Amino acid sequence: MERLIDLHTHSSVSDGTETPAQLIRAAVAAGLDTIAITDHDSTAGWAEARATAQGTGLTVIPGMEFSTRQGHRSVHLLAYLFDPTDADIIAETARIRSSRLTRAESIVANLALDYSLTWDDVLAHTHTGTTVGRPHIADALVTRGHAATRTEAFEQILHPRHGYTMPHYAPDPVSAIRLVRAAGGVPVLAHPATLGRDAVLDHATFAAMADAGLFGLEIDHRENTEDGKVRLRELAREFGLVLTGSSDYHGQGKPNRLAENTTSAEVLERIVAEGTGAQPFLP
Repeated sequence: MERLIDLHTHSSVSDGTETPAQLIRAAVAAGLDTIAITDHDSTAGWAEARATAQGTGLTVIPGMEFSTRQGHRSVHLLAYLFDPTDADIIAETARIRSSRLTRAESIVANLALDYSLTWDDVLAHTHTGTTVGRPHIADALVTRGHAATRTEAFEQILHPRHGYTMPHYAPDPVSAIRLVRAAGGVPVLAHPATLGRDAVLDHATFAAMADAGLFGLEIDHRENTEDGKVRLRELAREFGLVLTGSSDYHGQGKPNRLAENTTSAEVLERIVAEGTGAQPFLP
C-alpha cells in the first residue's frame, strides 16, 4: 500500500493555526505515514511534535522553512534533518526572526494610519514563542472585519502595491543552502514556480544552488503553475535534482489540506540517507 508522506507543514510556532501537538494529531487523523514539521526559521516545535508522535505510528521528519531572498524576490528553502544546535543556523535564523518582528511592528504601525488595528490585535493570533509575521497581521485584519479571509487580506490590503509592507532580512539562497549542508541537512527549494514558467529563478541561480548542494525541488504544490512545473522538471533533469510534493498545510490559515500532495517513499529514503544532522522521529 502506498505510504502517505507530506514534507511541508506549519504549526503555531510560525504561521500555522495548530500547535505542534495538534498538527501531529491532525496528521494521524489524515492517515499520514510520515510528516515533516517545517516552521519558518524555527525548530521550536520539534520537541513537542516528537513527544506527541510517540506511539501513533507516525514518523516525523524534523525540518524548517528557511527564509532567503534573491534580489527583491522571497525564496523559501525547506531544510530537513539538519543539526538544530549548529551555531551558524541558530545565529542566522535568530537574525531573520528578529527582522520579521521589527517588520511586523512597522507594518502594523503603517496599517493603523488607515485601519482600526493594533499590535495587541496581532498578538491575539499568536502563541508563546511564535515568530510573528504577516499571516498573523492578516488574521487580525480578518478579525477586525477588514478582510473576509487570510488569503483576501494578502491579495488586497497586504499586497505590496498598497505600500504597507516591506521586506525583512534574509540571506541569499545559495548561502542558505551552504548553511544547511554544513549542518548536515538536506535542502529542497519550496514551491519555486508559483508565478509561472517565466518567473522561475534564472538558470545561473539554479546552477549556483545546485553547485552549493541543492537536493531537490518541491514540484507538486497547489500554488505551482502547470507551465512552471514543466520548467522545474527541465531544471531537475539538467542538475540532477529530486522532485517532492507537499501540502504546505497551515491548519485553518490556508485552504491547503494534509496529503493533498505527497512525496514518494523512494525520495524520502534518499533524504533520510543524506541527512546527517538529525534523525527522523520514529513512532
